[in-house]
Amino acid sequence: MEITGDLRKAVCLEWWGTGPRGIGSRETKRRGSEDDSSDSELELSAVRHQPEGLDQLQAQTKFTKKELQSLYRGFKNECPTGLVDEDTFKLIYSQFFPQGDATTYAHFLFNAFDADGNGAIRFEDFVVGLSILLRGTVHEKLKWAFNLYDINKDGYITKEEMLAIMKSIYDMMGRHTYPILREDAPLEHVERFFQKMDRNQDGVVTIDEFLETCQKDENIMSSMQLFENVI
Repeated sequence: MEITGDLRKAVCLEWWGTGPRGIGSRETKRRGSEDDSSDSELELSAVRHQPEGLDQLQAQTKFTKKELQSLYRGFKNECPTGLVDEDTFKLIYSQFFPQGDATTYAHFLFNAFDADGNGAIRFEDFVVGLSILLRGTVHEKLKWAFNLYDINKDGYITKEEMLAIMKSIYDMMGRHTYPILREDAPLEHVERFFQKMDRNQDGVVTIDEFLETCQKDENIMSSMQLFENVI
């Protein structure tokens, strides 16, 4: 499992535009002309959060107006309040991994999307993060990945942080993977990671070490390119 492989899970949710209501889906294309006018400015009524204007979100992301409208319809359908709290995020995310326990990984992923750390994901948080994962530059994607693994947001990745993330990924994948994963597989992954990344052997990985090593690793770079074909 590559260091960025697990990030593919971040774009698998139906309400994130990859399912029946997502960008390019039959339902979206069928309903697009009906809903474009009502959603053109991403207006909400009787909700707790008012998202930013469509033009502003288009400037902040690499999505077209029509794509933003499609994403917003799915988001609004699942989250009428305009906000996603952690419990709701975990519930939705866990539905896609019934064979395992996705609770802990969903917690880490939620924190990565919750840009301002206020305990809720706004539509703006969601589309900005998704834009990076799907259409960002390699540098932007790697910075997002680093932020995911830097659990306490102190600017470093420790072995403990990496191990916590890796254990959560293995828990999420369950016991029915092939080949069957050994109990010590997460720890072995972390040790290999640090052998590559921790250039000065000080026990932590900095953003510069992370970026330099990842950009020289063909496997990691190939996995980054997969995001471009998701939608």
